[in-house]
Amino acid sequence: MKKRGGPDAPRGSELTREEIEFLIGGYVSGSIPDYQVSSWLMSVFFNGMTFAETGVLTDVMLKSGKTMDLSGIPGPFVDKHSTGGVGDKISLPLAPIVAAAGVKVPMMSGRALGHTGGTLDKLESITGYRTALSIGEFRDFIQKTGFAMTGQTKEIVPADRLLYALRDVTGTVESVPLITASILSKKVAEGADALVFDVKCGSGAFMKNIDDATRLAESLAGTGKSMGKKVVALITDMGEPLGAAVGNFLEIEESMDVLEGAGPADVTELTLAFAAWMIVLGGKARGYDEGRLLAEEAVKSGRAMALFMENVALQGGDCAKLLADRGKRRSPHRAEFRAAADGFIETIDAFKTGLAGVYLGVGRNRTEEAVCPEAGMIIRKRRGDAVKKGELIMDVYGKDEASLAPALALLGEAVRYGQAKPKASELIIKEITAL
Repeated sequence: MKKRGGPDAPRGSELTREEIEFLIGGYVSGSIPDYQVSSWLMSVFFNGMTFAETGVLTDVMLKSGKTMDLSGIPGPFVDKHSTGGVGDKISLPLAPIVAAAGVKVPMMSGRALGHTGGTLDKLESITGYRTALSIGEFRDFIQKTGFAMTGQTKEIVPADRLLYALRDVTGTVESVPLITASILSKKVAEGADALVFDVKCGSGAFMKNIDDATRLAESLAGTGKSMGKKVVALITDMGEPLGAAVGNFLEIEESMDVLEGAGPADVTELTLAFAAWMIVLGGKARGYDEGRLLAEEAVKSGRAMALFMENVALQGGDCAKLLADRGKRRSPHRAEFRAAADGFIETIDAFKTGLAGVYLGVGRNRTEEAVCPEAGMIIRKRRGDAVKKGELIMDVYGKDEASLAPALALLGEAVRYGQAKPKASELIIKEITAL
């Protein structure tokens, strides 16, 4: 019996590649029924998997369908993945910054579900922007601007889609090895040579506490390394919304602010930190500090913003309308959220703010629901700011008038006040590398 390692310390003998291939292949083909795979998922949930097993599972899953063939395009290829949060628009300014430094970014993203936002929904709030790219278009756009933004198709990692649906009904969604294989299979399928992960931690994150976030970050790093990938995982704070904008088009605007060097401090800091690591992993910098300087220069020179606009045009977006709409495109259904007391804002809970966004039309409860591009919140006062009772804290925009009242009620629960200014929280809580 092989000794097992990894964060879950499972029992029993290690599964072989052949066993995992038999199970996953049979499930995708339909020869193995749901109930048998459900039993296996429950076993993984309770017993865990080693990094090696998780790496094999990831590899088998990604080979269950097509992959993005980037052969013939000079690399390196590095991508970033976030476990999801509220106001998390980091990927939008990050990709052009890294591309401007000479690293190719093949980015496959997802949609909003529940209180967490989705990169595809944000991009599609740009009039005409297409995220359903063919493999040929994906390759072509990466060659032209250094990055491309697309969604997962049914042909890419079909095993993940099937397993996730079964995990949902068997209560095994929170299994760290299964989360790891789900994330990594899609990222490796898009052609990335190295990866950075933003593992969110806090009320608005999937992982609510530092111990769970660390387990996932270590699993992603260890499994990625077992597959021959260089990985850096940063555990970042998601106790409060990121930035001052929560909403699809609103977050496009804030991303453009970051690319012009005028974004909120927290969004700018995380964007540059991830960019620095991606530039290092891409071999364009010898260390973090050098990577950071190159990222900052990409912004100062205007090259990153120019690449962003080139990508908008390539993927069908209307650049003239985007610039004309900037700062103006808002839902007519508007309300103001004002302070309930004098004092300091002690916290703005990310989870409840995200739920308010679902009511407004920023997110969705079911995958088939539409989102409202013009809905969202602009946060005028943030954690640590002094306020007077009745002072404006947020502008709130809804998909319709009926959406405003329940959203305002949730925001009333999300914002807490105190008489002393709270200590600043750390954006980057922990760094885990597997190089």
